[in-house]
Amino acid sequence: MQPASYGLWQRPRVAERVPTLQQFIRYGSVGALATVVHYLLLVLAVERADWAPWWASGLGAVVGAQVAYLGNRWLTFAHAGSARVSWPRFQLTALAEAVVGMVSVAFAVWLGWHYLWAQVLATLFSLVLTFAINRSWTFR
Repeated sequence: MQPASYGLWQRPRVAERVPTLQQFIRYGSVGALATVVHYLLLVLAVERADWAPWWASGLGAVVGAQVAYLGNRWLTFAHAGSARVSWPRFQLTALAEAVVGMVSVAFAVWLGWHYLWAQVLATLFSLVLTFAINRSWTFR
């Protein structure tokens, strides 16, 4: 069997080059940057603009998702496929994650939790879930 040949602008599928654990570490690193953006907007919107925490969580999720898309497309999954396919898939995944996060934050705040602890729990849950979805569907 001959090794695959790739053109100048083509990259091999990341699954051919990078083990899952290494991808997860990269995904977590990209996610950490996106989460910093998310939390920064969350705190600013709640503390400075007096937004409801669940609305602020949604804003942070939308902006953080764009940071995550670019980082994961280029670094984590080295995706050479069409952005016309991967971007909407990523946005759909991020939207579902944002809704789950917003509902989780609203429910936890209703239970008396501080909004930041609620967001931490929602973020950890979504890390594992969205990695699986993005690896198997968005960037395949």
